[in-house]
Amino acid sequence: MDKYTTVEEYIESFPANVQRILQRLRQVIRAAAPGAEEGISYQMPAFRQNGVLVYYAAFKDHISLFPTASGMEAFQQELAPYRTSKGTVQFPLDRPLPLGLVRRIVEFRVKENVGNASQRGAARSRRSVR
Repeated sequence: MDKYTTVEEYIESFPANVQRILQRLRQVIRAAAPGAEEGISYQMPAFRQNGVLVYYAAFKDHISLFPTASGMEAFQQELAPYRTSKGTVQFPLDRPLPLGLVRRIVEFRVKENVGNASQRGAARSRRSVR
């Protein structure tokens, strides 16, 4: 398995048709999470903002989005047409990506992570006052 150090290296390792899909997915995630940092984690692209928002990866016949268990649960009905597991959804390469759904999932994860970070900060503040 190749060791990727940048998202560009990762994307460029795929055939041109898959590269186009990955680039479009990347653009949608970036637009939905403009404050997020992008990088490689577990040898796949990831976006972080107050923790990991989502990972994504390409496979032989699908693109996987890893929005964590909470992201999967929150969009369970909309994800029903796709193969899923607790923390991932598979979008077949032979069908258009549901980019609007991806955007909503990422926006949900941003709000969730920002809220969790605020709660952690408030808890730290309460402990330091005692």
